[in-house]
Amino acid sequence: MTAARALGPYLRPHRIRVALAALAFVVKDSPLWVLPIVTAEVIDLLIADAEPDALLPWGVLAVAVVAVNVGANAIYVRAYFSAVRGLGADLRRSLTHRLQTLSLSYHSRSASALAQTKLVRDVENVELMLQQGFGPVLTAGSVLVGASATMAVRAPIFLIFFAITVPLAVMLIRWLRLRTGAANERFRREVEHLSTRISEMGSLLPVTRAHGLEAVAVERVTSSAEHVRAAGFDLDRINGRFGAMSWASFQILSLVCLFGAAVAALTGVVRVSAGDVILLSSYFGLLTATTVAVFQLAPLLTRGRESVSSIQELLTADEVEDNEGKPALDHVTGEIRFEAVTFAYERDPALREIDLTIHPGETVAFIGPSGSGKSTLLHLSLGLIAPDRGRIRIDGHDLREIDRRTYRRFVSVVPQEPVLFAATIRENVAYGLPDLDDAAVWRALTEAYASRFVRELPEGWNTLVGERGGSLSGGQRQRLAIARALVRDPRVLLLDEATAALDGESEAAVHDALGALRAGRTTLIVAHRLSTVRAADRIVVLEGGRILQQGDHESLASVDGYYRTMLKRAASSR
Repeated sequence: MTAARALGPYLRPHRIRVALAALAFVVKDSPLWVLPIVTAEVIDLLIADAEPDALLPWGVLAVAVVAVNVGANAIYVRAYFSAVRGLGADLRRSLTHRLQTLSLSYHSRSASALAQTKLVRDVENVELMLQQGFGPVLTAGSVLVGASATMAVRAPIFLIFFAITVPLAVMLIRWLRLRTGAANERFRREVEHLSTRISEMGSLLPVTRAHGLEAVAVERVTSSAEHVRAAGFDLDRINGRFGAMSWASFQILSLVCLFGAAVAALTGVVRVSAGDVILLSSYFGLLTATTVAVFQLAPLLTRGRESVSSIQELLTADEVEDNEGKPALDHVTGEIRFEAVTFAYERDPALREIDLTIHPGETVAFIGPSGSGKSTLLHLSLGLIAPDRGRIRIDGHDLREIDRRTYRRFVSVVPQEPVLFAATIRENVAYGLPDLDDAAVWRALTEAYASRFVRELPEGWNTLVGERGGSLSGGQRQRLAIARALVRDPRVLLLDEATAALDGESEAAVHDALGALRAGRTTLIVAHRLSTVRAADRIVVLEGGRILQQGDHESLASVDGYYRTMLKRAASSR
């Protein structure tokens, strides 16, 4: 798909402003080809020794086109640049919406830095391409049309020079596109790889510092930066060679045009005046300059086209969660049923023939060794991934046959690492619920055992938590995540290792908060800590993607198996 076709749907809402901008730009640039006519006429009048009054009409015309330029330029800037900024906002909105609808499998394979690159760098490249490319291309076009029309009236024979220049320009641009396409693609990929490395460096900083691996981290980023440098330099060399070739070619043509017109006038082969020679030379020099300006934009235009391709990769990704037109759920009681569910990330199944019914209000804990399929079960029950075989039913509804977004309105998730953003405590708790009243927020904080530490903060719940909640302890962040879940009054609750990263004191506070959160709600828990597991109504033991055992604490503690081994290990470690 060409860049023009890809951007067409985003330009369409702004087409009136773009058309107005184009018209204003042509008027604004009219002095470029009108003033050489004035100059030619003045020279001819001087040679003819005309009366001074004969200069007056041409002087008025010159002042008029200059004055019109000022007003037309203001219209062009306002209309066109508002359209480009609007297009950029529309692109980012579409990309963000696409990211929200793409499957969890897609996101698990793609680095978050790549999405950031497309949202920020690629859209910026498209904006720059449109902002800086529109004017020079229109200038070259308006000059070509205006100059050709004028010369067709005054000296048609000289149109042959324009007929040579335009095809040469087209051939040079096509040649550059072929030469730089692969180089631009390589440069874009290297920049995306560097973005990924930088994102990884930030995420791994605690591990890097803890193990003294700073030099390794620096080497990973600098190695990627070196690849960006090499790819960028190769691209610069191609662009530099092309710029020199295009400049030299058009300068030679300009000189040929000047001397050819002069010889024609001196020998009388063609009836032209001195003003016509000056006019032709001015036009050809102007056409050469505008054509070279367009050529110099070629790297920018090619980079913009590559960014359009990069954006299209995301916008056309087909791993989209399909919800449109499906029935919506207006209430959920919380029954979850797995019917012969099998799921594989690659070749080896993560879950095999799972049959399990979770009743409304029941708390079920999933335990088992790493890789046994615990977190996969949570993702399946939330509808973030779909089973390869079998069905998952919510209150009897097949998850694949309903609008999963409406189901998730009745679900809250408390992950191992709570996700907080750089805002106030209140904004974090009420995230996505702008009309929530203060009493509801405070009640959620109280039930999450967070109200005490919030009161003690200098600005209470108006305290900024910092990037990712960095100004709070792990236990405090987790209790705020629980408050965020409580304030939504969910029917289904998913706890994914919600206390795994906490110390004993923090775990005790969070454990009490989780008890309040689970009350009356269907709760699915993935946990390793016995204090969290033993309170469940039912414990399901997974291994190798299969259910090996299930029952309450007393029944599983009385038989050999994974849970009894956990109990013995906990007892021996005291």
